[in-house]
Amino acid sequence: MADPSSYRPKPGQIPDSPGVYKFRDEHGRVIYVGKAKSLRQRLSSYFQDLAGLHPRTRTMVTTAASVEWTVVSTEVEALQLEYSWIKEYDPRFNVKYRDDKSYPSLAVTLNEEFPRVQVMRGPKKKGVRYFGPYAHAWAIRETVDLMLRVFPVRTCSAGVFKRSHQIGRPCLLGYIGKCSAPCVGRVTPEEHRELAEEFCDFMAGRTGAYIRRLEQRMHDAAEEMEYEKAARLRDDIEALRRAMEKNAVVLADATDADLIAVAEDELEAAVQIFHVRGGRVRGQRGWVTDKVEAVDTAGLVEHALQQLYGEESGDAVPKEVLVPALPDPVEPVAQWLTGRRGSRVDLRIPQRGDKKDLMATVQRNAQQALALHKTKRASDLTTRSRALEEITEALGLDSAPLRIECFDISHLQGQDVVASMVVFEDGLARKSEYRRFQIKGFEGQDDVRSMHEVVSRRFRRYLRESLKTGEWAEEAPGDEPGGEVPAENGDRPKRFAYPPQLVVVDGGQPQVAAAQRALDELGVTDVAVCGLAKRLEEVWLPGEDDPVVLPRTSEGLYLLQRVRDEAHRFAIAYQRGKRSRSMKAGPLDTVPGLGETRKQALLKHFGSVKRLRAATVEEICAAPGIGRKTAETVAAALAATAPPAPAVNTATGEIMDDAEE
Repeated sequence: MADPSSYRPKPGQIPDSPGVYKFRDEHGRVIYVGKAKSLRQRLSSYFQDLAGLHPRTRTMVTTAASVEWTVVSTEVEALQLEYSWIKEYDPRFNVKYRDDKSYPSLAVTLNEEFPRVQVMRGPKKKGVRYFGPYAHAWAIRETVDLMLRVFPVRTCSAGVFKRSHQIGRPCLLGYIGKCSAPCVGRVTPEEHRELAEEFCDFMAGRTGAYIRRLEQRMHDAAEEMEYEKAARLRDDIEALRRAMEKNAVVLADATDADLIAVAEDELEAAVQIFHVRGGRVRGQRGWVTDKVEAVDTAGLVEHALQQLYGEESGDAVPKEVLVPALPDPVEPVAQWLTGRRGSRVDLRIPQRGDKKDLMATVQRNAQQALALHKTKRASDLTTRSRALEEITEALGLDSAPLRIECFDISHLQGQDVVASMVVFEDGLARKSEYRRFQIKGFEGQDDVRSMHEVVSRRFRRYLRESLKTGEWAEEAPGDEPGGEVPAENGDRPKRFAYPPQLVVVDGGQPQVAAAQRALDELGVTDVAVCGLAKRLEEVWLPGEDDPVVLPRTSEGLYLLQRVRDEAHRFAIAYQRGKRSRSMKAGPLDTVPGLGETRKQALLKHFGSVKRLRAATVEEICAAPGIGRKTAETVAAALAATAPPAPAVNTATGEIMDDAEE
């Protein structure tokens, strides 16, 4: 680990002007590239006290061994140079979006003598007109199949084209009218190119005028009694309309725009882009990235813009780019996009109307992409094994934690305090083993005491089960000699029979200390404890003053985060459900031994709680399924919860009767 002070530039060396800087490691490899409006202010921020730096930034500056910079005249030039260097050096600490696949585009090879329509992936080529990208190649082929009836452009490969030319016989598409067969001279190169250009115009959104021309030709053919020609034109129009329906209109003003949305958590981010041309969604693509540098949503958007438009120019950069957050500062990025397009580009956040609604759709797609990526990552056996190995090494465990239990506390302003326990075995959630607790030992809000109570209760149950199976030869700590402690939360004893190798608590040093104290009091010495603090994703161990900082790309940290987040979700769901039930509770809910069926029978028989409260025991016994003992219990419970005396209107003497339902 390098000391940043060993390569810190001397005072006055760093210029106070825009520029781009590079951090290199001890082997000379570029590990981070950044830009700044003021190089002096930005670089000075990296050489402050390490304790004040973000963990990701701290890791970067301690990995680096030198820093260098290049001065530019404007922030736009800095943006361009930063993109070039990131692409050239591929630095490990920069955000790098990665496609989970290569998105296909519809391409028309206008650089050939006989242009060809095809599905194309990979980098764009000069002289080729692209439409998309699309999510699936079959979507392109369906659209092309419909349009070839009207625009019979060549779709065959060079080998098929050459062979047909040699034998003087077209392929099947030429015989069925879906290719103009330039290979055998049915059309001239000029006529075929005109077909290809009309195909491009239609795909670019200039559809209305062309369809109107076809409709006029159809009417003219019908008037001249050329009914076969009119029918063929009618079918062509229908085919084009079906092709247009595949790209539904989402923006009524024929907008050309790209919409970018970001879904993120502490470790990863997913970006989704919708390409809207002529008011229709023409394509979609997305990326996922590890957040290896300290970056917010605006920074993620800026990186996405660089990757999306760094190699584009002209109409490939739309007039409008809609984003969830604007880069800071926004002016250089807007100027850079304007320079790429050659005309003004409006970079903004949609505030209302159809564009805001469509942005919400893009955002949902980004969230689903991130969830899908996490699911795929969690289900991979090799990844899970590596995660357990990294946790074992980082925490100094004797063996891999094949069973991990995580505890979380949840409450609402100190009320309805509950806790959750989730279980992961071999890196996968075991939902049948999840448990939930109500805090019984005290009233009010105290997460540390709550954590101590929950861990104590869980392992006290484990020790009792160990006594029953003979694993422990002595009585479990915390139990009375020979006494049987009743089950908590109505659980069967076997549910807590298996001990974890690792206990994870949601919190920092205080929560970890409380959990470890609970284990020490019970004499449990073979279970490791750690805590995961959400703010900086630091791993805390008992008795340690400094946290264990796992790399941001660590699969072990990713697994611990998933375990912690699942415990938090489970606790929140239980706490909300408990609060909802308490808000809906009525006087009959406090009657012991009165189930839902007989409660509904009483309400149906008497009509309201008020009439039931006024009834005698004999009258209550007359209700279906109610015996005398139950009737006495109901009457006593309702009498104890009787409402206060009715209010009286002093002006009229009228009693204000507030009937209960």
